[in-house]
Amino acid sequence: MRLVRFIDDGHALSGRLEGDEVVAEGTRRALESVRLLVPCTPSKIIGVGRNYAEHAAELGNPPPKEPLLFFKPPSALLDPSGDIVYPKQSSNVHYEGELAVVISARCRNVSRLRASDYILGYTICNDVTARDLQSTDDQWARAKGFDTFAPLGPCIATDVDPAALRVRTFLNGAFKQDCATSKLIFDVPALIEYVSAAFTLEPGDVITTGTPSGVGPMKPGDVVSVEIEGIGKLTNRVVSAQ
Repeated sequence: MRLVRFIDDGHALSGRLEGDEVVAEGTRRALESVRLLVPCTPSKIIGVGRNYAEHAAELGNPPPKEPLLFFKPPSALLDPSGDIVYPKQSSNVHYEGELAVVISARCRNVSRLRASDYILGYTICNDVTARDLQSTDDQWARAKGFDTFAPLGPCIATDVDPAALRVRTFLNGAFKQDCATSKLIFDVPALIEYVSAAFTLEPGDVITTGTPSGVGPMKPGDVVSVEIEGIGKLTNRVVSAQ
């Protein structure tokens, strides 16, 4: 099942995707006739850094011995077709295509063996990052947390295997990232165990699992797409800050 949220007559509704139609409240709407929203409303977005060895290496870092966590605020969320705003404070903003996990129920101290009991499904995140600020700030809150720096969607897929997916990122149609989630250093059950040992997870919370190698800069006017088989494609345009 592919779950979505969308706007209809000014109201946010929930439904599911069936082919090119959105089914909700007993009615069917053409997908092209609705505007999709972020597919969940998390209280927090927990990012995982350097979770692919090749990505850690391309930035000159060793693979972490434990998951490297950071937060994106909910105010950073961006709808599937929304515009990424290039902030005036940065001159080196990067795309980072990632698989994201959506939590189904409140939980704490979940063992990796029971992690699947608390997963609603999986979606796509572009972990937009101001790389220059990530290098100069002592922590990553600003570099990762600007408004629009967490595009999410287009749907939540409930029936995919997170260990057997292909993550691909395109910039203006050109391949930039292409990697299998089987290469994650810390897999999804391990991440849920580690994260839930520190933070209570709420329904709709999101854990982004890290980006493969191939990250790079974007500029206003660019279009970036992240595609994961079984979930769909997340496409956003980059615009200048007003």
